[in-house]
This record gives sequence, C-alpha cells and structure tokens, in this order.
Amino acid sequence: MERRKVTVQTIMGMKGKQRIAMITAYDYPMARLVDQAGIDGILVGDSMGMAVLGFENTLKVTLRDMLIHVAAVARAKPKALLIADMPFMTYETGVRDALRNASSSSGGRRAVKPEGGQEIFDVVNNLVKFGIPVMGHIGLNPQRVLSLGGFRMIGKTEEQAKKLIEDAKALQEAGAFAIVIEMVPASVAKAVTESVKIPTICIGAGPHCDGQILVIHDILGLTERPPSFAKKYVDLASIIRDAVTKYVSEVRGGEFPSTEYYKDIKS
Repeated sequence: MERRKVTVQTIMGMKGKQRIAMITAYDYPMARLVDQAGIDGILVGDSMGMAVLGFENTLKVTLRDMLIHVAAVARAKPKALLIADMPFMTYETGVRDALRNASSSSGGRRAVKPEGGQEIFDVVNNLVKFGIPVMGHIGLNPQRVLSLGGFRMIGKTEEQAKKLIEDAKALQEAGAFAIVIEMVPASVAKAVTESVKIPTICIGAGPHCDGQILVIHDILGLTERPPSFAKKYVDLASIIRDAVTKYVSEVRGGEFPSTEYYKDIKS
C-alpha cells in the first residue's frame, strides 16, 4: 500500500492519537532516506548553520541558504510534511517582510517555522491568512542565543513557565498548526501540551509532547558536540572515516582502481 502524503491536517489530527516523529534534513539524499524510513515531518532547519555550514550558531544562515536547501530536499518528493525555518531577520522586521520572505521560500515546502511567541502573533496570523501554514517555536529560540547568553533551558521559573503557556495559546489563536518546544523542563512542556489543542513537538523538552524532533546529524553521530538530550543511534562518523581511510590506503598502494576492472576495456 502506497504511503499517503502527510499534510498539515494529518499532523493536527495525530494529537492524542499517535506520536509524531520529525527529523531535519538539508539535502536530497538525506531527505530521500528519512522519508523512506517513514518520518512524519522533515524540517529544513536553520540548524544547517551549525550541522552543515560550520557556524557557531544559526544567526548567519541567510534566506538564500534556505532557498537552496529547501529546493534540494523538495526534489526528493517526500511524502512527509516539508517545513522550512524562517532564518534570522526575515520576519522580525514586520508582516510585509515576513509575507514576502515566506512566499519566496515556497519551492516545495508546505509550511514555515518562525521563532517566538506572543510577540510574533501578527506575523503568524497574517501568514496563515494568506495561505502559508505556520509551525510555532517556543522555549529556547536559537536565533536569540546572543541575548539569552547561550543555549540554555527556558522555563525554570514560575514566571517563565506561565509565559510559555501564554505563548503557546497565542500561537494557537494566531493559527499555528503545531508548536515546537525546545529546551524546556519536561513538566512545563507537559503543561504547555495540555493547554493547547494543536500538537506540540519536543526537542530537549521531555517525553510528554505530542511528538519529537531531532537534528539528523545528532542521531547519526556526525555532530562534534551534540546536545545532551540527543540520542546517537549509529556512529556514522567512524564508518565514514574507516571507509575513506581504506580508500586512501588502496589508492596509495595501487589497489584501486583494480587492473581487473579495466582488462576488458579496449583502448
């Protein structure tokens, strides 16, 4: 039976019925593989800045970077819902800029994800009104890492926890179809999840959300300094290193390419 395409409505309908599994991908081959594995959603995240481009944070990722990587992922024609991050300063400057930048990234993506809560209500509301599905993102906002003083847990105080619930409700009211909750205490993420009717997707926020998302490089063992909450499912770094080491050895030793391979090729 052919797998059906995952839509925004599919994700919304999974709340309370089935856990949602999402992952990041930034290129065609990875998108093809994670989709074949049955993932529900693929996020082309600005986390590519750190995972792929070698930046210290996400702030240097541009809209042009996103356009290139979203298009590459879209070429895999995934059944999973394809969501694109809105990079730093592509929506903070106002609704008009947000609409223009979100629409320009439409090359295959079926939703966008800006960061923030009540302060981006108008942005989210207008994007949705103009037919662009929005996934929210509260808790740790990596694009605000400089003002936060680093990547740290949000929601430890009663005041912060209350604000997270208010942010989630505001995003729901604005029209968001789901909300990512990042680096928040599990008890607070649970309270947020129970306070809204739309799905919540945790990353480093415990087991009580409606779904989970991780960076693909973290689960494959390709990240130099993975976050403490990430689980490494395979040490792909060692596999790649061993394969290339063997290749280097065979080239230098004259074993590759094999003369056997060329014996039937006529000049």
